[in-house]
Formats: sequence, C-alpha cells, structure tokens
Amino acid sequence: MGVFLLSSPAFLVFFSFFTFCLLVDPVFGITRHYKFDVKLHNVTRLCHTRSIVSVNGQFPGPRIVAREGDQLLIKVVNHVPNNVSIHWHGIRQLRSGWADGPAYVTQCPIQTGQSYVYNFTIIGQRGTLFWHAHISWLSATLYGPIIILPKRGIPYPFSKPYKEVPIVFGEWFNADPEAVISQALQTGGGPNVSDAYTINGLPGPLYNCSAKDTFKLKVKPGKTYLLRLVNAALNDELFFSIANHTLTVVDVDAVYVKPFKTETLLITPGQTTNVILKTKPSYPNATFFMTARPYVTGQGTFDNSTVAGILAYESPPNSLHSSIMLPLFKPILPALNDTSFATKFGNKLRSLASAQYPANVPQKVDKHFFFTVGLGTSPCQHNQTCQGPNGTKFAASVNNVSFAMPTSALLQAHFFGQSNGVYTPDFPSTPLTPFNYTGSPPNNTMVSNGTKVVVLPFNTSVELVMQDTSILGAESHPLHLHGFNFFIVGQGFGNFDPNKDPAKFNLIDPVERNTVGVPSGGWVAIRFLADNPGVWFMHCHLEVHTSWGLKMAWIVLDGELPTQKLLPPPADLPKC
Repeated sequence: MGVFLLSSPAFLVFFSFFTFCLLVDPVFGITRHYKFDVKLHNVTRLCHTRSIVSVNGQFPGPRIVAREGDQLLIKVVNHVPNNVSIHWHGIRQLRSGWADGPAYVTQCPIQTGQSYVYNFTIIGQRGTLFWHAHISWLSATLYGPIIILPKRGIPYPFSKPYKEVPIVFGEWFNADPEAVISQALQTGGGPNVSDAYTINGLPGPLYNCSAKDTFKLKVKPGKTYLLRLVNAALNDELFFSIANHTLTVVDVDAVYVKPFKTETLLITPGQTTNVILKTKPSYPNATFFMTARPYVTGQGTFDNSTVAGILAYESPPNSLHSSIMLPLFKPILPALNDTSFATKFGNKLRSLASAQYPANVPQKVDKHFFFTVGLGTSPCQHNQTCQGPNGTKFAASVNNVSFAMPTSALLQAHFFGQSNGVYTPDFPSTPLTPFNYTGSPPNNTMVSNGTKVVVLPFNTSVELVMQDTSILGAESHPLHLHGFNFFIVGQGFGNFDPNKDPAKFNLIDPVERNTVGVPSGGWVAIRFLADNPGVWFMHCHLEVHTSWGLKMAWIVLDGELPTQKLLPPPADLPKC
C-alpha cells in the first residue's frame, strides 16, 4: 500500500473526507471544523477480521492539520456502544481544560448517541502531536496524528523538506483489547500482549499473513523528507531505524531541539519525534526496511516482534529497475533491554534555547515534589484466586497511592466547588514510608487506594523528581503530564540524592517535552510553571500501568487576572 505525502502548499487536498470550513482571521489564525464519527467497522490484519472502534471508518484515524494560532472545533459523535472520550495529546489547552479529554478527569465520557464539540486554540506550539481515545483501552484503534504547521510566513528552523510524512506506530490485537484488559483486571494478572506492531495501521511482511499489509514510503533520490513519528502503541517503547540511512532529529513533542544525527531512535508511548531523512543522491539499486521493535525493561511478558515498512526509491524514467527484484537491506536495532542506548539517546536531546525559541526553564522553585512510580499489589477479593504475584492482584501507584477513578469528572467537581465525595486534596508530596527505592524490595508490596490530588496556586514553579522502584522489578515508565510541557533538568540511576544530584541539573537548554521515560532503576527531574488553571492528569503511558492505577492529578487554581482563569464549561459538556 502506498502513502499520501503531505506537501506544501497543497497539503489540504486530502481532506475530502471531512467537512472542513475555514474562517480567516489574519491576526489569530483560522477556525478549522472537523467531524469525528466514532463507528464500528471491520478490519482484517494477520488473517483475523474483527470489528474495531474507529473514526470516520479509518484506521488509523484521520489526521488533523492546523497552524499555530488556529482554533479547532472538533465534533465527536458517538455511534458505538462504548463510552468514548478523545484526548488531544500534548495540546497545552490553555484555559480550555474542558477540551482535554481524559474521561472522569476533565469530562464525563460521550455516551452512545451523544456528541461533544472539543473547542481549543493552539497557542505557542508547532510540530507533531496526536489524538487518541482516553478511556479504557479504546486507544488501541482510536488514534491519529496532529500536524501543527508554523504560522504563515514563519519558516522551520531547518531546511524546508521536499515532503512530509506521518509515521504512526501502533499495536494490533487479534482479540478485542477491551476484553483483554477486562479479563486482566478481573483475574489480577498481566494482560495478554498484542499480536503485532504496526506502522500507519499495517504490520508488514515479518508477520504471518501480512505481506500485503505493508507500509511503503516511495522517495526520490537527493531529496529531504520530514518524517513525523508518533508512538501510539498501548504498552511498548520502541526502537526505530531505516536501513543504511541516517536520521536527523529536529523536534520532539512539538518542540524544536538542537539537531543531531542518529541511526536509531527511541520513542515511548505518548512521545512524538520529527526527523529529517536525506535520501541518497542517486538511485541506489536497493530497497530498505524501516523497522521498529520494543525496548523492554520490565519482567512481564511482552510482544517480542518487529514491524517493518519499506523505503523504496522511485526508479529513473525508462529504466528496467522496476521489473527486477532489488536487494533488501535490514537495519540492526539495539538489544531489547539496551538501557545504555536509551540513556545516551535521551541525553542528546537539548532545547534550541535561541532568541526565537527560548527555553524558559524555571530558575527558582516554589514547590518540590518527590514521587515514586512503580508496580505493587492489591489483595485478592474474598473467595477468588488471583493471578498476580503470590496470589495477589497486580497494581501500580505514585507514592504508593493507586489512583481510584471517580464516577464523575474531577474538573466539574473543582469548578463548581463540589469536591466532597469526589476527590481529596491530600496527595502526598513525598513517599509516606521512605525505603531503598532501587534496592531490595520491601516485604509489604501492597498499595493504598484513593482519589487524591495536588493543589497548586496559579504560577507556582514546580520541581518534580520521579523515582522508579524495584518493588516488582525496576522498569522504565513513560510519564505524561496533561496541560503542560516540562523541562527535563536531570536524570540518573539508583536513588535520587537531593544533596548531590541537583548540582548537575541542566538549567540552560534542557529538552522540553510532555512525556518522559523515568529510567529503569533510576530517576528523572522535571520543572514546569503551573500557569494553566484546571485539573490535569498525570499518568504512565503504558496503558496497562494506567489501568492498574499509576496515575494522579494536579489542580491548578485560577489566577487573579481574567486571563488567568479557567473558562466556564461549554453547554454540551457530557454528563455522567
């Protein structure tokens, strides 16, 4: 199967599947209208046909294209039996938290037969983000890229590419993912793993019964291509490489970075990476695999397979090349558990920190937080046999609090002052019971449960250290913060040392992201300014860990000025 290439200035031509209206405002950008019809449709992969939840009958879902400064009005209509909500991953949602999307956090889900218009403006962001369902495991098939172009007249801080290509990684389950997680939560054991990884919904030729479902990127010699990479997989960090080609990283999580070259990159679920691919100057008489496979640090089972797409050069006119079998080169990816590569790759990422694109790192800190993140256990229900460690149920927590999802939305409860019985503002700022976090695990692995939040005054500057634990084995955790970007000022292995480690923090040009991998057996320190009023979810982007409770929420209070206050809820906000 081929691929449609985004090409300026004619990138809008492929939007024939949308009702797409443009209302021009020369100062603030334009208003773009999309309609997402969430429906069931049959999809066949790996010789398995199943009914999936999708948007507009597409898998993956449609791409959103906008410019910095544009307003988006996206009407989501739910035609399926499942409750649905959509998260616009990485969009700051300044004062528009009602449009952020996580179910029971900023909204009640959209029920069958109902609709909701997500209304937000893209402020100060350009690059690649993505949208996905944010309820249960519907994001296995409900996802698509968000492409944010710079304002008109403002160039990229790198050479303009010949073409732009979204490459979205996903996971395919032959079974219904909703049944997979439901069974796991019932038994207390780990969920069944996926059957394949995908590139733009296609598993590729390394899987049985899949050769026809292969992503092919056709390129011309001597050109530059901007590949917009998104990891929308549910549970796996991924290594990615294109055989015999070097990639230049220019942007992560819709923030420009100092460009650097690499043969291979690492991308966690929830992260995006823009890379420049320079094709060979002349026709190479070969084709090339682009492959991705997991980076694995935990002790549980995982999908140990490889997705492959094909990079194919257009043959010269009047040549015989198209009719002969060309040699196929395959990339060499790091070992599955290559934490050394993961660390070195992460350390190469630095903000541009230029006059035009400054790195506004908070230099002073108002509030310090230290969060442990990791797995634990919960007791098995009476008269039940559970499949977790030693007959317990798997659980996950932040500071040993496994987050209990409410049955109404946190943001509404906060906005209307009705928090009683919904949440409590007493999330611990440090572990209540300190221990040797990366040493021998404690005897008691049980987590506590609660719907606890941290409350921050407007414009609080925050430093948060997230520490992996070895309670059920050290593991990398990609943590995603809604509503903010943050600066990764430091990271290391072992236990964080508050007396020595801060001296090594990078406060000049740290990378700015919305999702960071907490190192396996280590820690990461981030800083952000709480300048966005609302309720903001933070969770591991390995969906299995989120399902087990590795999540929490921050409440940022209104500021004094009208421009520092959360806007009131829209009239069509879904009800629980």
